[in-house]
Amino acid sequence: MSYHPHPHHRSDLVRIATQAMIDRGLAPEFSAQALGQLANITGPGHDDSPDILDLTGLLWCSIDNDDSMDLDQLTVCESLPHGTVRIQVAIADVDALVSLGSPLDSHACLNTTTVYTSARIFPMLPERLSTDLTSLNPHQNRLALVTDMVFDAAGVLTQSTLYRAVVRNQAKLAYDAVSAWIDGGAELPAAAAAVPGMAAQLQLQDAMAQRLRALRHAQGSLEFESSQPRAVFEGAQVVDLQQQVHNRARQLIEEFMIATNGCTARYLNSHGQASLRRVVRSPERWQRIVTVAQERGHTLPADPDAKALSYFLAKQHRKDPLHFQDLSLIIVKLLGSGEYTVESPQMEPVGHFGLAVRDYTHSTAPNRRYPDLITARLLKAVLKGEPSPYAKGELEMLAQHCTVQEDAAQKVERQMRKSDAAMLLESHVGQRFEALVTGSTPSGMWVRIFSPPAEGKLVDGQEGLNVGDALRVKLIGTNVERGFIDFVRVG
Repeated sequence: MSYHPHPHHRSDLVRIATQAMIDRGLAPEFSAQALGQLANITGPGHDDSPDILDLTGLLWCSIDNDDSMDLDQLTVCESLPHGTVRIQVAIADVDALVSLGSPLDSHACLNTTTVYTSARIFPMLPERLSTDLTSLNPHQNRLALVTDMVFDAAGVLTQSTLYRAVVRNQAKLAYDAVSAWIDGGAELPAAAAAVPGMAAQLQLQDAMAQRLRALRHAQGSLEFESSQPRAVFEGAQVVDLQQQVHNRARQLIEEFMIATNGCTARYLNSHGQASLRRVVRSPERWQRIVTVAQERGHTLPADPDAKALSYFLAKQHRKDPLHFQDLSLIIVKLLGSGEYTVESPQMEPVGHFGLAVRDYTHSTAPNRRYPDLITARLLKAVLKGEPSPYAKGELEMLAQHCTVQEDAAQKVERQMRKSDAAMLLESHVGQRFEALVTGSTPSGMWVRIFSPPAEGKLVDGQEGLNVGDALRVKLIGTNVERGFIDFVRVG
């Protein structure tokens, strides 16, 4: 392997990412026709239909990553008598500006998702739309699809409905700052403090989300810990890799979105419409999962059982937090990836094994995921009393296409995380690190170092090592172009 003697720069990562997009059948740039359509869009979506409610006065807020500009959803909730709580989730009406079959829609349909890499984001829709005109930006009136849900004191959904509305984001908030406040370690973020009643609103949302989370866990929802470090730049150089912490604010949005996606699927079902579902089938490689648990002194049932697996994972997290990330990775791979499929009202739903839910669609991120835009169009057709904009055969082809393209996008993102790590480490060749064996295949053995969090190949000293073993390693080489990091074992 040849190693680049000179440090790489951010521009190299942009070039590598752009080529990776092309290699995986994704389009890194918008067509001239799509840009032409964009140039003719003069403002946000507008609709004078009398069935669109004015909900601009509610205490809506968005909670997302610190740097997120494509705001897809807003949340608000209120206490009702007897411990019941009403939650409303507003999703951006992207279809109002991106019509089916238009050049912008064709680009979105080709890529099916926004691809996030550290050096460059490849948005599914141009940023003038996704971060402005179709984004639920603060203090702007925007068209939305609202899912309105009522939960009892135990967190059980008792009723839900959908309607179109105009909404207004009163506070743009970020996960880490909201979570630090919820945990009591920081002040209420300024954007929330500026809105009377927002503090109580966030406390109620958090309490409700934790109730929903506990209920899902009781039903067998699986809890994983994934490693997707983000590169931190200073100028053109990668200076650090930071882990995303799964905190209370992320859990809040996660729970509300899972609930919304379930209601969306059932709403289409109840109106006799086929829907595009996101499913994770009952794992075919369950026997291997049973063996993994056995190796850790735990017995799982012979047939796939989400509750039993959930209990095992929670136990292992308490018992061995250091190795839990690696166990998570093993189980996630054995569960198999999710896929899109079309389900008709008369069909028995496949469900989502990992989330322990029967009805699940993707509907909450239409600025960055094409299946969500498809779902929005199906919902709007029902709300308007119009026939479905998609024939069933068309939907089935789209489901297959979205599965393939989303997988391609994830491969680009994974490849670029490896190149980020190689770029950070290329100036640390010769340095020693504490490491953990994370994988062993016929092609070699893999180790993860902790600081910075990065994985590489152990090219010498594999004898007598098993997955999970701790060791010291020395970095002997990196290849930013291919995302390779090579270590040798040292005493």
